[in-house]
Amino acid sequence: MDALDPDDPQWVGPYRLEGRLGEGGMGSVFLGTSPGGRQVAVKLIRRELAAAPQFRERFAREVEAARRVGGFHTAQVVDADPEAASPWLVTAFIPGPTLHDVVTSDGALAPDAVLRLGAGLAEGLAAIHACGLVHRDLKPGNVILAPDGPRIIDFGIARAVDASSLTATGTVIGTYSYMSPEQIRADRAGAPSDVFSLGSVLAFAATGRGPFDAPTLIEVVQRILDQPPVLDGVEGGDGEGAGRLRTLLSECLAKDPGARPPVGDLPARFAGRPSSPSSLPSPSSPSSEAPVDPRVPVRDHTVLLAAQQPRLATVTAPTGPRTPRMTAPRPSPRAGTRVECPGGRSSSPVWASRRRPPRGP
Repeated sequence: MDALDPDDPQWVGPYRLEGRLGEGGMGSVFLGTSPGGRQVAVKLIRRELAAAPQFRERFAREVEAARRVGGFHTAQVVDADPEAASPWLVTAFIPGPTLHDVVTSDGALAPDAVLRLGAGLAEGLAAIHACGLVHRDLKPGNVILAPDGPRIIDFGIARAVDASSLTATGTVIGTYSYMSPEQIRADRAGAPSDVFSLGSVLAFAATGRGPFDAPTLIEVVQRILDQPPVLDGVEGGDGEGAGRLRTLLSECLAKDPGARPPVGDLPARFAGRPSSPSSLPSPSSPSSEAPVDPRVPVRDHTVLLAAQQPRLATVTAPTGPRTPRMTAPRPSPRAGTRVECPGGRSSSPVWASRRRPPRGP
């Protein structure tokens, strides 16, 4: 954590800011303290984004949808104010390193550990999808290895970005190593796109590198579009576990979205148990019809792609911290285990009835 900059606010709503956790294209993330003394993550949106006419409405809708996901597999949304001069979102602070940091410092995980990680992340994605959301920016830096299991973070406000002045018609920007082929082509990307990203994240965990890594961004994109994943290094542990992991990764990384396994089947398959559909209704299982987020800046190298062309048009390499990507998709009858949205359906948003406490001195 870095110290606050001189221009940073001391307070956001009733939350006192303690330091900087990161900064991205949408704004800054701070470590804060709630009035009750709990640590929280405070995301403060840039004012110029909030000036776009549709931004606040979509920001409010997506924050409320993210709140319904709950905190079992994610960082629980606890507060937000889409009407502030600089809109803000507060989530529970999840202590723990990211998957990216652990693999970078300690090396690849054993197959059995990756299988357990895959089961936990697939559960999280199933819960997210059951609430009518698609993450679309799942990557090692967005997975926190908390003491009680992996948490998926940084999601819930991409539709607000879609409506902002940053939208670029006919282009898409994303974290290239973990994008699905349909995202690169700017086709409609839904739940199967998250499954592809899950496969890429787990391949990184198992080998220490992305399954489509290459010397240049153009080569990475071409490999994602046209070549099979490189899974060399998925080894160690018992032979059965390594073989099952390779099979699951290959299925998740299929080029055709329809050939990838339903996310609801994956927790049991990663755990080595037979999967069977649940009797629980799925309020809004996301489909492959969900529109791709046309513009989301990220911390690492990014790719700028022509929306209707499967080839790389321009490559840029900005530096700025990661930002999330998620959208509300259309319902779909896609097969697989059906999961209830953990938070249910709420008629009033988290900020609707909040009486604002006085700000700090």
